[in-house]
Formats: sequence, C-alpha cells, structure tokens
Amino acid sequence: MSDRHANGSGTAEPIFADIDAATRRLTLALDALEAAAERRRDADRDENELASRIQALGADRSRLADELDGSLVKTRRLERTNREIAERLDAAIGTIRAVLDTGESE
Repeated sequence: MSDRHANGSGTAEPIFADIDAATRRLTLALDALEAAAERRRDADRDENELASRIQALGADRSRLADELDGSLVKTRRLERTNREIAERLDAAIGTIRAVLDTGESE
C-alpha cells in the first residue's frame, strides 16, 4: 500500500481494485486446488479398484491352482487304477486262454 492509502488522502478505488484482483486470484487458486483434489480422489479410487481387481485375480489364481492340483491327483489315481485293471484283465485273459488251451488238447 502507498502512503496515499494509509493517510486517507487518496481514493479508495485502487484498494478495491487490488482486493478484487486478489479475490479473483484466490478464487482461481481455490478452483485449481479443488480440481487437483478431485483428480487425486479419482486416482486413489482407480488405484483402490485396481488393487481390488489384483486381489481378486490372486484369489482366483489360488483357487484354480488348488483345483488343478486336485485334478492332477485324481488323474494320477485314475491312471494307476487303469494300469491295475489292465494288468488284471491281462492275467484273466491269460488264465482263460490257458483253460481253453487245456480243454482243446483233451
């Protein structure tokens, strides 16, 4: 402020112009701050949503891995059972052939 404003000998118009300009700058700064805060909230929301999706994908991956492990165990068990049945069938076929061969030779 100048001495004119301080001692009252000048007009108040320049002071009001300064106040108006400062008010406009403050309003612009507050608007910019509000916009920045909104962008930050959106970014945080997006980040939280992404973290939730990653967590859900991790849970799905774990579930699928468990299911795959279970399926592998079942597959191995079925393969082992299949081999045992094939061996028993081969033995039964061998026994039947031996009985038939014995019956034919009599």
